[in-house]
Amino acid sequence: MDKETIAAIATSSGKGGIGVIRVAGPKSTEICKIITGSLPPDHMAVLQKFKSSNGDVLDEGITLYFKAPHSFTGDDIVEFQCHGGPVIMDMLLKEILNIPDVRQAGPGEFTQRAFLNGKIDLAQAEAIIDLINASSEKAALSASRSLQGVFSEKINNINDRLIKLRTYVEATIDFPDESIDFINDGQVEKEMHVLVDAITSLLNEARQGVILQEGIKIVIAGRPNAGKSSLLNALCGKDLAIVTNIEGTTRDAIHENIDIDGLPLHIVDTAGLRSHTSDLVEQIGINRAWNEIEEADRILFVFDVSRNEDTEQLKLFKDISERTGNKVPFSIICNKTDLVSDYSIPNELSNYPQIPFCSKDLTGMDNLREHLKKCAGYNNTTEGLFSARRRHLESLEEALVHLQKGIELINCMSAFELCAEELRNAQNNLNDILGRFTADDLLGKIFSTFCVGK
Repeated sequence: MDKETIAAIATSSGKGGIGVIRVAGPKSTEICKIITGSLPPDHMAVLQKFKSSNGDVLDEGITLYFKAPHSFTGDDIVEFQCHGGPVIMDMLLKEILNIPDVRQAGPGEFTQRAFLNGKIDLAQAEAIIDLINASSEKAALSASRSLQGVFSEKINNINDRLIKLRTYVEATIDFPDESIDFINDGQVEKEMHVLVDAITSLLNEARQGVILQEGIKIVIAGRPNAGKSSLLNALCGKDLAIVTNIEGTTRDAIHENIDIDGLPLHIVDTAGLRSHTSDLVEQIGINRAWNEIEEADRILFVFDVSRNEDTEQLKLFKDISERTGNKVPFSIICNKTDLVSDYSIPNELSNYPQIPFCSKDLTGMDNLREHLKKCAGYNNTTEGLFSARRRHLESLEEALVHLQKGIELINCMSAFELCAEELRNAQNNLNDILGRFTADDLLGKIFSTFCVGK
């Protein structure tokens, strides 16, 4: 793949002041000479005319040349910065792709080349798309830190200590007649506990990184006219959903992304759930509501305290619990507290978190925001934050399991071989995060999520 020359528009679609076309590979310099007539000095911006194969001037802009290996991908790279109209960019890209042995780049292929050529590791490559897709300032900052190698450095530091530990354990296997005090005096077990603590700490940091990038999906559910749409509008700070006293006003799921102190939340307001309706459109909305509920990370069940004798509310709660297999956590929003001076909720709901709320004056909003942050396991600190993904969490958790098994085995003086195997497996788990021994199908899955031109 590294012998092919690829090209793509690197800027987003639509009109803009500047559009960038990126070319990488062995024919990059030849392409530059064909399009502009000359090759700029390395790492210098030059104003040039971009010409078609028949000599027509298509545009005038900046050309940048990055000589291998001192480029993003490690290949020769040329970037043409033209005016950002989609027509002119398409015309220029077409001229480039008409040159023999040049093809359109696939999604994330420039970044994939950077990874394969050793310019970045896999965690840094994933941080690039996380930076592009960041939905809050904290998410962008954490992705930037991962791109700069903060996460990778922590993994490498643990790996170095793990390699040193493996050396001692495997030396005991290879030279059993030698007295190795490091093992006999308990230093190996002590160092393994240190590594367990280090990975546990890193795992907690990585969980924060995952939360920042992915956020959590909150689904607002309840009976018709319980105040779900009012709650959505209050959380989002704007009138997204129509609010009336007429049951069944909300017919379809309404999606909105917000953030609370940097925590991304994907809020979904659903149609009021009831078992019988003759309205076909409302029934479709109810079916979609059930689909959203089953995919939620947390359900905000809106309980109208002014109708606490309404048995249908409790019945609906039980239906949702049964349908989700009690796997989705609930928070009970005790809504319309302004209408009653004293209220009670059914005993079946008393074991769940309860937040008194009034949409008219936003009483309870601060408590609700803090509650959602706590449910997500989110803290407000930005110190040391880096972006992470669920696959990173899985690798760290597996490494932790192998180390803990190793500690159990090291106490059996005859089990050094098994302990050495557990340490090797733990190191492989850490290497998976950085992509040192990564299967091609995983790489394909990761880079397929990138945009073309990146």
